Amino acid sequence: MTDNRPSIVWLRRDLRLADHPALDAAVAAGGPVIPVFIHDESVATLGAAPEWRLGLSIDALGHALEEIGSRLILRRGAALEVLRALVAETGAGAVHWSRLYDPAAIARDKAVKSALRKDGIAAHSHAGHVMFEPWAVETGTGGFYRVYSPMWRAVKDREVPTPLGAPARIPAPETWPASDVLDDWRMGIAMRRGANVCLPHQRVGEAAAMERLHTFTTGAIADYREARNFPALDATSTLSENLTYGEISPRQCWQAGQRALLEGARGAEHWLKELVWREFAYHLMYHTPEILTRNWRRDWDGFGWSGDATRPEVIAWKQGCTGVRLVDAAMREMYVTGKMHNRARMIVASYLTKHLMTDWRVGLDWFADCLTDWDPASNAMGWQWVAGCGPDAAPYFRIFNPETQLEKFDPEGVYANRWIAEGQARPGPLALAYFDAVPHSWALDPKSPYPAPVVDLAEGRQAALAAYEARNF
Repeated sequence: MTDNRPSIVWLRRDLRLADHPALDAAVAAGGPVIPVFIHDESVATLGAAPEWRLGLSIDALGHALEEIGSRLILRRGAALEVLRALVAETGAGAVHWSRLYDPAAIARDKAVKSALRKDGIAAHSHAGHVMFEPWAVETGTGGFYRVYSPMWRAVKDREVPTPLGAPARIPAPETWPASDVLDDWRMGIAMRRGANVCLPHQRVGEAAAMERLHTFTTGAIADYREARNFPALDATSTLSENLTYGEISPRQCWQAGQRALLEGARGAEHWLKELVWREFAYHLMYHTPEILTRNWRRDWDGFGWSGDATRPEVIAWKQGCTGVRLVDAAMREMYVTGKMHNRARMIVASYLTKHLMTDWRVGLDWFADCLTDWDPASNAMGWQWVAGCGPDAAPYFRIFNPETQLEKFDPEGVYANRWIAEGQARPGPLALAYFDAVPHSWALDPKSPYPAPVVDLAEGRQAALAAYEARNF
């Protein structure tokens, strides 16, 4: 017998219509489909920038659904309570959602699935946020991968399913359940005045993400391997923002990258490797969830990092006022755009954890508040990789020199001058926008002298090396 009861699609980090297995399954069931987004604890605990950016994505999906005769129902509260209420209101017989892999989401989703099934409601979780389910990629001995390179070799030739198309029509119920108003959630309240500065730099929604993918894979991907290291160049895909909120799927990115590779784009394989690097982060977060909060290499427990985020030099790091131009430019880019160039992220993280001998979790928490492309798995693995305590980590004694990095990858100072106003007779609009984005309480002025270094780079390096030697790694 065909079950024509409504199906609920519980949307989370999958805010798109195409290549959406959960939505596809609900539509295929034949009955009405009710898309819903729930503002639960996982949303309430987001940092300022990611919560604001998520709100933009929710709004974009709501409009996209309306264009095809559907709508997005918004509810606030504990996920299970909200879903049970919707089931009671609509007579829904099934709930579908896309899997997430952080420990809090796994625990929540297991509880929701179990409770709904006990209620007699079909509850189905689907793939979609990663290409390879973490439990489906194993080493030759049956364990999970702890090093990236062999994982890349294991999956690079695996078949990735062809992305699904968007449904032409989503059957609507005769009567829609009540919905909250998105503006009432005030998801951008913590951004304060920074939201207006950041907004022009966001590419929100599925259509914008697909356009961004096409532009990159038919253009800059050719020189990606070399050019991606130069922060002044427009040489990267910048799709991290869209992947974070599921406005585009990794399978769609993989397919476009493979097409570019077949057409002879020299940098395509390296970009595909970056997609698998993201997979590796999720693989590790699933198998070793402690990566989010503890040193992945336990022999680093007890290392002499400072966890004091109020130290003056750490405050200077947060403000982009360390007196080290590459570090400061990168931090200011983040406040204006919500994002930061990948090489710059490495330099910024190395400077904090090594030159300033500060616990990586201080930086991890700050990025979680400030990045619009914040991703729990990538953020944690990236910080631990640079700090030396994580999986597949760079040698712990490798300490990036921000000055030589600037000379190598920004030799004419284009990137630094783009973001740093002090000392320039006519600073550009992006450099000045930083002062509009940051809190008034920082009392910063573009006409002030550029700050002196808060720590001598050579002395900071030697202090870090001495700490490593004393720890006897």
